[in-house]
Amino acid sequence: MQRGIQPRRKSTALPPPDSIDVRRTAFLLDVDGTLLDIATTPEGVHVPEALRATLRDLLAVTGDAVALVSGRTISMLDRLFAPLEVPAIGGHGVEMRLTPDGPIVKQHLPDLSDSLRERLHALSAIDQRLLIEDKLHSIAVHYRLARQHEDFLKNEIAGIVSAGGDRVEILSGKAVIEVKPKDFNKGSAVIELMTHVPFFGRTPLFIGDDTTDEAVFAILPEISGLGFSVGKPIEGARGVVPSPEHVRSWLTALSTHAGHRST
Repeated sequence: MQRGIQPRRKSTALPPPDSIDVRRTAFLLDVDGTLLDIATTPEGVHVPEALRATLRDLLAVTGDAVALVSGRTISMLDRLFAPLEVPAIGGHGVEMRLTPDGPIVKQHLPDLSDSLRERLHALSAIDQRLLIEDKLHSIAVHYRLARQHEDFLKNEIAGIVSAGGDRVEILSGKAVIEVKPKDFNKGSAVIELMTHVPFFGRTPLFIGDDTTDEAVFAILPEISGLGFSVGKPIEGARGVVPSPEHVRSWLTALSTHAGHRST
């Protein structure tokens, strides 16, 4: 695989925009906590118009080699970023779109069992401030507005999952606990994504912030990729970016520099 980023000493920040050849780099971006600031509810996040413009420009200068890598479904991402549509991995890897106007391709995997789904939804009775987000192939329990239930929820969900067999796993994030089948994850989906045009042959540069992104950081060495985490160190990340605001500013500088260089 060709290297799109010139070798530099290990850094604790994102590479300078002038060190990156956008024609040889694929940009893989987590959404919540990476591109967007965390909100109290999934629907409460704000997508700055400037970010839409930056992503649109970056798609243009890279030949569409920019992908969102999210636990949200692609249809949810499209609603958030509308009218912009971006290549994406959705649902932690259960679905993928290779080009902005391409079809959404889903893996043919069994859904969570009805009994598991019912028991997780029943947790909402504990506190009306708990939000149960059902994405069909996974269920997320958000407790940002009721953090006092964190320990109880972790223990209760662990019990529910253990009774459901060994094909289900728990992902703990920022005030959220998600339950999903083990059959797929963001890491395996990124490996698949990188075998397709326009991503094939490029150096993947991934930015993520949370537990669900660890699967991507883990596979980056085998695809000659670079990873950067947001807010905290994550094993496999080359450096740490302070906040989503810094990520957005860096992407803007990158797209601006690349646009000037191409003219």
